[in-house]
Amino acid sequence: MDYLVKALAYDGQVRAYAVKSTDTVAEGQRRHQTWPTASAALGRTLTAGIMLGTMLKGNDKLTIKVEGNGPLGPILVDANAKGEVRGYVTHPQTHFDLNKFGKLDVARAVGTEGMLTVVKDLGMREHFTGQVPIVSGELGEDFTYYLVSSEQVPSSVGVGVLVNPDNTILASGGFVVQLLPGAEEETITNIEERLTAMEPISKLIEKGLSPEQILDVVLGEGNVKILETLPVSFKCQCSKERFGSAIISLGTKEIDEMIEEDGQAEAQCHFCNEIYIFSKEELEELKAESK
Repeated sequence: MDYLVKALAYDGQVRAYAVKSTDTVAEGQRRHQTWPTASAALGRTLTAGIMLGTMLKGNDKLTIKVEGNGPLGPILVDANAKGEVRGYVTHPQTHFDLNKFGKLDVARAVGTEGMLTVVKDLGMREHFTGQVPIVSGELGEDFTYYLVSSEQVPSSVGVGVLVNPDNTILASGGFVVQLLPGAEEETITNIEERLTAMEPISKLIEKGLSPEQILDVVLGEGNVKILETLPVSFKCQCSKERFGSAIISLGTKEIDEMIEEDGQAEAQCHFCNEIYIFSKEELEELKAESK
């Protein structure tokens, strides 16, 4: 089971999150049939989305849009405070040879210019929008820059995905470390040294480390106090009823055209690729409701 942990460290000087997202990213890969480089980009964004989402409360939710100048096209991810996430990439069959470091070339797919936007729906009339330029296209650095620049919180974000030769997901996970007001220089130096020395997050997940153990690696064993554990999953909010409501909103003329031309209607969700079929009889019912 995928899950996330929230923690404090160094006697309340540091707030931290860590997540295992292998099954969640695997579900995204399966639904969208992404190729390896696209899988890594989508997986990293889903993982970051999970962690940013769980920083919210109650029914709050957010949408992330990564719009770079690479061939992958925009990445769109929705997440909420309950650990639920969904997302897609515009061109899922995007893949390149490994980069000079022997890793999936996410920056080439995403692009190194563009914008990262986070829109938070906190249940108020106005949504909160934070937007920063893409700084590397590797996404971990970009989400770090977002938290530092847009939310004014000194942070470090690590996200990683390993892909099997058959395109399935081998390992995926991430962490966020944030310095709270009053963090001491010794604490900051210690964390920086540990971050520099640690293995990639995806390798730690592949080795079987739990989110709790990942925080021990990042922050040092004995320094971490776990506050909460939360299951996470790829979950879409789409339904046949929602698409039915959308068809009703089109009006009787549009529905008549569907009935006459095709005898049915087909609707597909961008986020999860689920397809909903409306028969002629169902369209007639929706038409009646639209009057």
